[in-house]
Amino acid sequence: MKLVIVSGRSGSGKSTALRTLEDAGYHCVDNLPVDLLGGLIERYTNVQEELSKVAVCIDARSDGLEKFPELLLQLCQQGIDTQVLYLDALSPTLVKRFSETRRRHPLTGASVDLREAIDAEAKILASVADLASLTIDTTRISSKSLSEQIVNRMLESDGASINLLFRSFGFKHGIPVDTDFVFDLRCLPNPHWQPGLRALSGLHQEVIGYLEAQPLVNEMFTDISSLMERWIPRFADNDRVYLTVGIGCTGGQHRSVYMAQRLGQHFASEFENVLVRHRELKESATT
Repeated sequence: MKLVIVSGRSGSGKSTALRTLEDAGYHCVDNLPVDLLGGLIERYTNVQEELSKVAVCIDARSDGLEKFPELLLQLCQQGIDTQVLYLDALSPTLVKRFSETRRRHPLTGASVDLREAIDAEAKILASVADLASLTIDTTRISSKSLSEQIVNRMLESDGASINLLFRSFGFKHGIPVDTDFVFDLRCLPNPHWQPGLRALSGLHQEVIGYLEAQPLVNEMFTDISSLMERWIPRFADNDRVYLTVGIGCTGGQHRSVYMAQRLGQHFASEFENVLVRHRELKESATT
């Protein structure tokens, strides 16, 4: 039996995640109290094939959250193939989403405003977030992109090896909340200041040629790749399923895009499940 537990703060995309899993053949249950999860699994264990894949949503409204770590351990000990998908976004983004949709946040009240409720929600769900198999930052992605990430990283991967995601981003737009490693490339020569390169990105050959001619860029690639080659297997040996590596520069257009592409291509020869994504670009590349 496969079990996906979806969680995250309100407005982060949990409904989209459940719809994506439902479309993939999962039997989905929303807002399930933690106390009832064990009984639900017992009911669906060893039943017909169409109920062998179950997804449940557990959020800040769920009773018994303090028991979640213990329950997750029990599920693993029972041999249930369990993954925890945690969705999150920067707090200002969540506030904006609620303001635009005019939805009521479940934790707001007479003495709790929207921003306070969103921040309190993070504390309530901290134990779930810490145990997540995969965390996805939805701050700057659409519902369609979120669905694609879930399909690519959770549903289409064969599970034979660790799933790696190299994501470029711009520091001026904030660090992605789902990043396991962050590397800062702002010390490297910047194509932004080179005539004819500003309007291009790290996907264009002119920018690639410029960066590959810079000794510091090659030194940075060697250092990052050597570090990851040493430590990725340690995470895999510890049953880590997903690992996200953030590569940042100032605007997320040139240096970080180039380096994420280069690292993705390098590690695609060593690992089966490698993705490359560029947060600040419309283009998304897959290796």
